Amino acid sequence: MSFAVELKDVRKSFGKTEIIRGASLSVKQGERVAIIGPNGAGKSTLFNLISGRFHATTGDIQVNGQSILGRKPYEINRMGLARSFQVSNLFTRLSVFENIRCAVLWSRGYRYSFWRFLADAKDANDRTEEVLKMIKLDKRRDVLAMNLTYAEQRALEIGITIAGGADVILLDEPTAGMSRSETTRFVQLIREVTEGKTLLTVEHDMGVVFGLADRIAVLVYGEVIAFDTPGGGARQPARAGGLPRLGAGRGAAAGAHV
Repeated sequence: MSFAVELKDVRKSFGKTEIIRGASLSVKQGERVAIIGPNGAGKSTLFNLISGRFHATTGDIQVNGQSILGRKPYEINRMGLARSFQVSNLFTRLSVFENIRCAVLWSRGYRYSFWRFLADAKDANDRTEEVLKMIKLDKRRDVLAMNLTYAEQRALEIGITIAGGADVILLDEPTAGMSRSETTRFVQLIREVTEGKTLLTVEHDMGVVFGLADRIAVLVYGEVIAFDTPGGGARQPARAGGLPRLGAGRGAAAGAHV
């Protein structure tokens, strides 16, 4: 069986310090997986390994059945994986439309040519308009990114992430800094724009985790100690260090952070 993302005994050391300690994880095509764990567990490091920012010390990582070891982030992106970051990284002095179009142009292999007007790139412009509607910013298309609300900026970042049509999406704490009402709307938006795609998300808010995830991976001290459905009750008593039982009701977990 070919998985969308597969980690095989992955380890990552910085000098003598081992951060990821033999992590293994298999994510099916179209599955939504949330990665939870205490601060310092290695969640962001794991994302950096999957997206190519860091290279694994040992082990193997595969995206859509192909090893990504030694590949650069843009090469992994071309293999169908896109990632957002904890901190918004937008072209603040460009409009919403221009931000999305930059992502579309990159994904379609457009290169700068002084004799070519980008406004004439109909396929890219059409795709940009489509993404704007998906993220519900079509009425804000001409607004500079710097003038958007925080929630709108996060939505724009999601748009940039999905603009290239990647089928594996990594979202790093997508709702961080949002109010409860903004979070609820944003979770629904994520569900809509990632429909049919494989989603991995690092998240601290258990309300978001239960609202998004088909399965939950618990990462502690660089190891995946549990991987189960939200109602599966997977747990590792001693080493989980107080992590919530995955089978706990949504209401009990809604305010919890991990």
